[in-house]
Amino acid sequence: MKTILNVIWLVLCGLWMFLGYIAAGLLLCITIIGIPFGVAAFRIGVYALWPFGYTVVDRHDAGGGSLVGNVLWVILAGWWLALGHIFTGIALCVTIIGIPLGIANFKLIPVSLMPFGKEIVRTDQPFATR
Repeated sequence: MKTILNVIWLVLCGLWMFLGYIAAGLLLCITIIGIPFGVAAFRIGVYALWPFGYTVVDRHDAGGGSLVGNVLWVILAGWWLALGHIFTGIALCVTIIGIPLGIANFKLIPVSLMPFGKEIVRTDQPFATR
């Protein structure tokens, strides 16, 4: 079932959200200081491309640097990417078939706003540690 949902997701909104994350990542990687933000954008972009079968968990070893990184992320790219998820989620919820995809879009909003201190893992191993 998750493969079918991923294929429908890819066609309806996954590719466009992925391209948005890649564009944000490339812009953020222009400076040396922005490289960690660009890497976070690429990581979330892959998750936004194929989200079913994966989940986001908090990293317990994240410290104050994650807080500072998340504040800067919201200012630099997070707000715009979250708005993209909101608009596509609303558009997908118009049809009955699109409701699960719209809900998945809404579930991507927290990680698109605050990616630092989070880890994307498979749903069959949500408590996996590094």
